[in-house]
Formats: sequence, structure tokens, C-alpha cells
Amino acid sequence: MENTIFKALVVTEKPDKKFERKIIEKSVNDLPPGDVLINVKYSSLNYKDALSASGNKGVTRKFPHTPGIDAAGIVKSSSNDAFKPGDEVIVTSYDLGMNTDGGFSEYIRVPADWVVKLPDNLTLKESMIYGTAGLTAGLSVYKLTHTLAPDRGEILVTGASGGVGSMAVSMLVQSGYEVVGVSGKVEEKDFLKGLGVKEIISRQDATDTSGRPLLKERWAGVIDTVGGDILTTAIKSTKLSGNVTCCGNVASPDLPLTVFPFILKGISLYGIDSQHCPMNTRVKIWEKLAGDWKLNNLDTLASEITLDDLDEKIDRMLDGKAKGRTVVNI
Repeated sequence: MENTIFKALVVTEKPDKKFERKIIEKSVNDLPPGDVLINVKYSSLNYKDALSASGNKGVTRKFPHTPGIDAAGIVKSSSNDAFKPGDEVIVTSYDLGMNTDGGFSEYIRVPADWVVKLPDNLTLKESMIYGTAGLTAGLSVYKLTHTLAPDRGEILVTGASGGVGSMAVSMLVQSGYEVVGVSGKVEEKDFLKGLGVKEIISRQDATDTSGRPLLKERWAGVIDTVGGDILTTAIKSTKLSGNVTCCGNVASPDLPLTVFPFILKGISLYGIDSQHCPMNTRVKIWEKLAGDWKLNNLDTLASEITLDDLDEKIDRMLDGKAKGRTVVNI
């Protein structure tokens, strides 16, 4: 296996501080140390991958580098007894695709404690339709719904047409919740309606500028994927004892807020960290994604591309033109 040649997308920093993306041939000898060598069959494209692929030093410090924070494939060799050749496995987050060569490659080598065995009732491709976005959505839904029954009222999902948002919408609708989506993309109305969203509101309507510490109650719970003023407004509008989760900051990392929603209305704010999620929780969520929460419309949430298509798709994502999930057939 050590002399095996394979293809990978590699991002290289040029002398003019620009970055070049190219598919090249590499050897398994080039891979970083690790316990488990995996032949990657599928990956997926995430916003963090697009940032890494464009040279964002906040995501990836050293180049050349292969992005891809998600990978699903077959174990070729393992020095850890927990895995054996032929096992179908998933690797998401940790340092994969950030500063460790990632899933946009036919082979990866990673520590054993990053690896999850593929659950029953889930294919490798389906696991990458979920990917980190699905895991993040699953963690959010788990936190949101553990004390909120569907009859408590409407659930707001911000960034509803994105990867995490569309997954969260689908899980909630399939579980019997009424969902209202926030989207800045008017052209995605049909897509969101197809997922079962009850109502779609604009970013402007989801952002309060009055400065009031509390607003009229509407939401039983909120899954926020964008942060900033939209999250602030959502928290102020959440009903007594409601749950709010947050997992993103594409709008802003700032949260201009008083403590009143928390101490006067008993609202709980849960941060969602899928990158360092404990393995026992990670396995539990993957089992639910393959079981109780497995989406009936899973295939409709993703488009499939190859390594050759990645360059264009990365640019579209950076331009804010991505919709749903993109699975990469390696």
C-alpha cells in the first residue's frame, strides 16, 4: 500500500500570494502519520472547505494542502484493533481538511479516534449527504427538541437554504414540527417549500433594529446557523422556556444582547460544536441519522459532483450561490 499512487485536489500558495487549486497524483507515502488508512469513496463540500481551498489562513495554516473536512470510505489498513480492512467508516471534522490532508483525495490516513463505523441502514454516499452539516444539524435538533414537543409552537431556522439549515428543516418537519425559515435567497423559495417549511421570512424581517431588550414572543425554539443580529432578534422573540441553538457566525460573531431573555424568560442558548463533539455523542447522533431521523428526502438535498467539478463549485460557494448539499464522488 505504501507505494500506491492516487489523485487528490491540492491547494498551493504561489509566490504572488495567490492560491492555485489542481488535481495531482500523490503517493500514500505522502500522507501524514495515523492509525487508519482509508480509501475514500465520497466526500462533501462545506463552507470551511471553500475557505481552505481559497487560502484562508484562519482555516489552514500551511500549504500545499488538500481540503475536505468530510470523508467516507473503506479501511485499507489499521494499526488499531477497533478497525479492520474492509470496514466502512466515516470521518468528519476534528482536524481533517484543516491542517491534516482531507477528504478531497482518494486516500486519507487519520488517528483511530477520529473514525466512526458506518451505521447500519446508511450508505457511504448517504453519510456524506449528511456530512459535518448533517451532524451539526443533528446535534442542533437533539439539543432543541429534548424538552420541546411539536405542540409547543413554531421553530425558526435561520440560513434555512444552506447545508446545516436545510438538514435541520428536514429533520424537524419529518419529526412533526412547524418550521419557519429565514433565507436571504428569494430564488430558494420553492426549494424550502419543498422541504416542508410553513413560512419563509427575509433576513430584513428577521432582524430587529429597535434596540429593545425583549420582543413579542413567537418562537418555541430556534436553530441558528448565521449568528449576529438575526440570532439576537431570534433570542429576544423566543417564548418562555424556549431553546435556541447556535452553530455559525457567517453574519457576525457578535451577539448584542442583555441577560433579560435568559433571566426573565428562562431561555436556554446551546452552542453546537461538531468539530470536537465527544465520540459517544457523535456515535449517538450518527445512529439517529441512520435510524429515527433518517430523511425520506435525503437524495433531494444534495447534488453529486466529481473531483474535476470541485473548482467551479468552490467558487460558487464563496460567491454565496450554493444550495443544499454537494456530495463529491471521489
